[in-house]
Amino acid sequence: MFDLAAPLVLASGSPRRRELLSGAGLRFSVRPADIDETPLAGEAPGNYVRRLSIEKAAASMGSPLASPAEIVLAADTTVDVKGEILEKPLDADDAYRMLRMLSGRTHLVHTGVTVSVPITGARRSSTIVVATEVTFGDLEDAAIDWYLETGEAMDKAGAYGIQGAAGAFVEKINGSVTNVIGLPLAETLTLLRDATSA
Repeated sequence: MFDLAAPLVLASGSPRRRELLSGAGLRFSVRPADIDETPLAGEAPGNYVRRLSIEKAAASMGSPLASPAEIVLAADTTVDVKGEILEKPLDADDAYRMLRMLSGRTHLVHTGVTVSVPITGARRSSTIVVATEVTFGDLEDAAIDWYLETGEAMDKAGAYGIQGAAGAFVEKINGSVTNVIGLPLAETLTLLRDATSA
């Protein structure tokens, strides 16, 4: 793995993103960004995650704890069912509604990733959006109820985590698996490498 020339800050509180970056051998600190994540009227899912990743990076850099010398990595993930954005469920009923929507169909998972690096007297940001197709099998009510009882659904976009019990629902994946977890790792590492070597 490559070494970064400046401290890396992850602008996210997601434990999945921390695990993925740590597993790739990166050393970093965590400074979550608190922003309004409400979608704009008519905003496409890919544009939504792009915008939020950019806003999260900016918010993290605007923190009193920020240093001009650090590299900031921000990301946002959403589930897209025929253009409808599925964020984290509001409650168990909302989670049930989302899982019922995902049952027996293919959906997209989009992640926007922004890297901001220091350059002489300023900063340069680069952003990518990665999409993965995920196909669920038909879910019976009992299966959805079982999954909701695990508690996994409540803090995840689309009300499921592929790395947990909901992996049993997945029939097929086309694209990055780590993207579905919350950070497209190969693409993120390439973005970091390119941004810090330019």
